[in-house]
Amino acid sequence: MPLTMNREVFITCAVTGSGATQDRSPHVPRSPEEIATSAIAAAKAGAAVVHCHVRDPETGVPSRKLEYYREVTDRIRDADVDVVLNLTAGMGGDMVFGNTEAPLPLKDNGTDMIGASERVAHVAECLPEICTLDCGTMNFAEADYVMTNTPGMLTAMGRMMTELGVKPEIEAFDTGHLWYAKQLVKDGVLDAPALVQLCMGVPWGAPDDLNTFMAMVNNVPDDWTFSAFSLGRNQMAYVAAAVLAGGNVRVGLEDNLWLGKGELAQNWQLVERAGTIIENMGARVIGPAEVREKLGLTKRAPKG
Repeated sequence: MPLTMNREVFITCAVTGSGATQDRSPHVPRSPEEIATSAIAAAKAGAAVVHCHVRDPETGVPSRKLEYYREVTDRIRDADVDVVLNLTAGMGGDMVFGNTEAPLPLKDNGTDMIGASERVAHVAECLPEICTLDCGTMNFAEADYVMTNTPGMLTAMGRMMTELGVKPEIEAFDTGHLWYAKQLVKDGVLDAPALVQLCMGVPWGAPDDLNTFMAMVNNVPDDWTFSAFSLGRNQMAYVAAAVLAGGNVRVGLEDNLWLGKGELAQNWQLVERAGTIIENMGARVIGPAEVREKLGLTKRAPKG
């Protein structure tokens, strides 16, 4: 398949994530205020979309508390910069097994399995323009941790998101996730054209070699919009790869802590560097208003 470079590119900044990175860099934001401040700085540096998780302000561990999400979204909406809000809905599908000889019962220190309505509760509360939908189950990095998203769960969550008027960003960690995403559209659960994030290099999903990446790209329907990212040292290489392949880009501390060898990054610096790469390739970085028009998004305030 010939490459068709994207000339109108939007940048998503994944601000903090839910990985155990809080003690690896002082720049990983923890509190709602820190997360919002970092997101606002990323928007001022050129990010049209900010993708937000929340954390416990004291420990930095990932959280699902509604009040944290509400504070983050309120602070961003009250800021002097416009940006598209994208909230995770990935929390609540974590299954951690016991050892290989005694896998059950599931471990209390890590397993977090909740129902579809609870997984989407903060989305209904805050009404972002976009929220994520991890479109499959996979072994996720740690030996006994499984990221769990069954077809039934995805159907239920997808319907809720669609009914709320919030556009799902399909998180595809492997080709089978794209296969099921297309089925969700075919079944009328998700609206077409859909939005996809190709998540490359996440153990043990799709590796971030270019052959696998292009296999993922070639499985995205022509009328859908996609972004892509890779982890760590390949984050900036994938800025270029995504643009060349016709997509948009994601950077941020969720996926990579480093600006250069021995130099810890801040979110705005990663966004700024991505923007430089995009512009040096002859493309243009587009802003939030253009993203809303492109994706058919409606900017809304939360329920009063």
